[in-house]
Amino acid sequence: MEPRSRNIVRSAGRVTAERRHEVLGHRPQTVWFTGLSGSGKSTLAYAVEEALLARGAAAYVLDGDNVRFGLNRDLGFSPEDRTENIRRIGEVCGLFHDAGLIVLTAFISPYRADRQQVRELHPEGGFLEVFVDAPLEVCERRDVKGLYAKARSGEIPEFSGISAPYEPPVEPELHVDTEQLDLDASVDRVLHGLERRHVFGR
Repeated sequence: MEPRSRNIVRSAGRVTAERRHEVLGHRPQTVWFTGLSGSGKSTLAYAVEEALLARGAAAYVLDGDNVRFGLNRDLGFSPEDRTENIRRIGEVCGLFHDAGLIVLTAFISPYRADRQQVRELHPEGGFLEVFVDAPLEVCERRDVKGLYAKARSGEIPEFSGISAPYEPPVEPELHVDTEQLDLDASVDRVLHGLERRHVFGR
């Protein structure tokens, strides 16, 4: 989509990606956690963030609920608003990537086309899709907020996995089964995925 503003020109700074790599000690990466509500996306993202910071990496979590308190507080949960929600987050991730950071996102992001659009904002190898997978019944058992019960009663309309679709990734870079793996093992899987991409090191 073209911007509405006509009189704008892209500008570039003088700091190169290579220089950011030298200073930070790692390459940028967007780690995109997708999965049903209750699958463990936020828990895993924050645990990976903690592990990365312990290694000296510049990492930050963008959480779905948190973003809707600010940047995307004008959006609801219609298909169109969900798409716009992910589009905006994708643009933010692109900026974080340019800054040389490791950004970890925790969004249901139910539509494959939306996730693909975010991927295309990144250079080759800069986007790591992680399918945080747990059966629907497991997600419902974990639901301390009672969101699934409200969705099944009709109190929450357009709830992914119940009254709205969730399209799981077809070929994610990583598949983390949180029914089978504990948190430590899940974190290790993500860290190993980043290591295989040579994100760390100068």
